Amino acid sequence: MQISKLSTLTLAVAAAVALSACGKKEEAAPAAGASAPAQASAGGDVIKIGFAAPLTGPQSHYGEEYKNGVTLAIEDANAAKPTIAGKPVTFELNAQDDQADPKTATQLAQKFVDEKVAGIIGHFNSGTAIPASKIYSDAGIPMIAMATSPVFTAQGFKNTFRSMTSDTQQGSVMGKFAVEKLHAKKIVIVDDRTAYGQGLADEFEKAARASGGDVVKREFTNDKATDFTAILTSIKGANPDVVFYGGADAQSAPMVKQMKRLGLKAPLISGEMTKTPTFLQLAGKEADGTIASLAGLPLEQMPGGKDYETRYKARFKADVATYSPYGYDATRALIQAMEQANSADPKAYLPVLAKITHQGVTSSNWTYDDKGDLKDGGITVYKVQNGQWTVMETVGGGAAAKDASAAK
Repeated sequence: MQISKLSTLTLAVAAAVALSACGKKEEAAPAAGASAPAQASAGGDVIKIGFAAPLTGPQSHYGEEYKNGVTLAIEDANAAKPTIAGKPVTFELNAQDDQADPKTATQLAQKFVDEKVAGIIGHFNSGTAIPASKIYSDAGIPMIAMATSPVFTAQGFKNTFRSMTSDTQQGSVMGKFAVEKLHAKKIVIVDDRTAYGQGLADEFEKAARASGGDVVKREFTNDKATDFTAILTSIKGANPDVVFYGGADAQSAPMVKQMKRLGLKAPLISGEMTKTPTFLQLAGKEADGTIASLAGLPLEQMPGGKDYETRYKARFKADVATYSPYGYDATRALIQAMEQANSADPKAYLPVLAKITHQGVTSSNWTYDDKGDLKDGGITVYKVQNGQWTVMETVGGGAAAKDASAAK
């Protein structure tokens, strides 16, 4: 009996030791499927940066290229092994699809606030950035948006900043250009009724009229339309010298094709959402003669354009289209503000961001005015010739723009 009891006791102790050892082993090892952020936080803090743009639907090509620029910026920042408040940090991108839809955008904005992101890059569209900005403002979270509507930075919020020139700058340049350089007297304007399209068209109209142009018709469509036969038939009767369209390439491409088919000889003029490779693909040979504007300098004349283009192609196996360099600079400026403030707390770094001077890809002097608009905002006018976008003229943007114009 004694031997039996001792054996039983020995077995029990052995089993307890074995279980204890197993427990310690499981505690020491990271849990299966642990997320990258959880593992990164072991060596320092993870700073989350929210991003929102259309990643599905007809405007997804804008959002994906924009996101690529933000991704590259975060990868470059992390490669430098950043520290804040003496601790190593890792910047992490939280990219979300707002579908270019205002309701979805506001839902995402609240989600980002609840998740306590340190800052926002986006939203892409004016129609999504404007309603979302109120939510970020209430939470005190800085946002650097691609939105170009003047309304975006005219709301009085201290947290709103741009990645590009506003429609006021771009529309003003193009309205004046149409009258003074293209010698247009009779002008027709069409817009898609979005905050971006209507805002750009409004600014174009003001400048065209101020320059002596006669706006003989003002029509509108929507950002889902593809058949413009009725509008264009009406326009043809007015015999315009130019047709300006405020909207995206998903509409401007079929519009220009239908203009040519109906025998409209007036060139189509538009903004940066038309100045894309996608427009060239969709419009085909009918793209020739189209004129569009884009903020800043041509890529090859940007201060960091050539290096950025090389690294972008190597990373994403694609050409730079339109928006990614601006997304890159916005992200680097946001991170620079955190590093200079030595804090990722929005309250601490927001005042630094407002006064930032950043040497970026698109500009060697990325700075903001008291509303959050970029101070150094040039505009380049392009024309499609032989199926390619070619530079016509660069207006504004400081000395760099003057150098670019002189170089042609």
